[in-house]
Amino acid sequence: MSDYKYSIHAENVNKIFFKKTEKIKALIDFDIKIKKGSIHGLLGPNGAGKSTFINILGGLVKKNNGRVSICGIDIDKNAKLSKFKIGIVPQELNIDPFFTPAELLELQAGLYGIPKKQRRTEEILHNLKLTNQRNAYARTLSGGMRRRLLIAKALVHSPEMLILDEPTAGVDIDIRSSVWKYIRKINQLGTTICLTTHYLEEAENLCDTISIINYGKKIKEDTKENLLKLISNKTVTFSLDKDYNIPAELKIFSSNINNKILSLNYDKKETNLKTIIDILNRNQINFNEINTYESDLEDVFLKLINND
Repeated sequence: MSDYKYSIHAENVNKIFFKKTEKIKALIDFDIKIKKGSIHGLLGPNGAGKSTFINILGGLVKKNNGRVSICGIDIDKNAKLSKFKIGIVPQELNIDPFFTPAELLELQAGLYGIPKKQRRTEEILHNLKLTNQRNAYARTLSGGMRRRLLIAKALVHSPEMLILDEPTAGVDIDIRSSVWKYIRKINQLGTTICLTTHYLEEAENLCDTISIINYGKKIKEDTKENLLKLISNKTVTFSLDKDYNIPAELKIFSSNINNKILSLNYDKKETNLKTIIDILNRNQINFNEINTYESDLEDVFLKLINND
């Protein structure tokens, strides 16, 4: 593999589209660094600029200015080689309906000039649970199977970098978890992954680092752990032996009691759970179960885009 630190390195990328008389700034001074060997999430609402950036990487859209390198190769200086370094799984299910999965993978491998002895068609079909459909026409496949077939097509040339645009859209929960497992597997074998997703649970499960973009601008880029630290709100519930009047000391925690369940919200940077338990004990409020709930990536995401 090539000697490079970042699988994707973009600096000051701008892209403007003209829609009739309207000028749309799809990307504004966009910067991103995706570390080699990582799983990186690109998150943002619809229209944030995620797909525009992916289309620039794939050579489908030309940037107005800025610099982009893929696996250490400048896309302006060597477009052909940079494209060979990546596999892109698009959001649209653009599959020829009259080919079978096996034929499509063989055709794709041929387009990349991969000798027959080096092709991995059966291995890829097996890993993406498509072996039973290998000889079925693509038009007969379900949406989830077509989504997995797109991932399969992107892997035929063993790219160093795999870009997944909404990889599990329209896929049921069982298949989604098997796709996640396979994404982790190919990452552990050395492939860098970049994914855009609407499922924040997906980003939380898979990603090491995350960039959040809105209105064409990057608003935050950090490790998943550091992003989660941005929100320090925590919820705790106590199962009580009976309904009680809420002590005045607890009212600052947005407390309420419903069906013998006491719920409290607190900032874990300012308040220790033991402090709350001490208040309950002082007020002779008896409980038999405690449950705590941390903020998740969705809370962070909403906070950042709402502040942007």
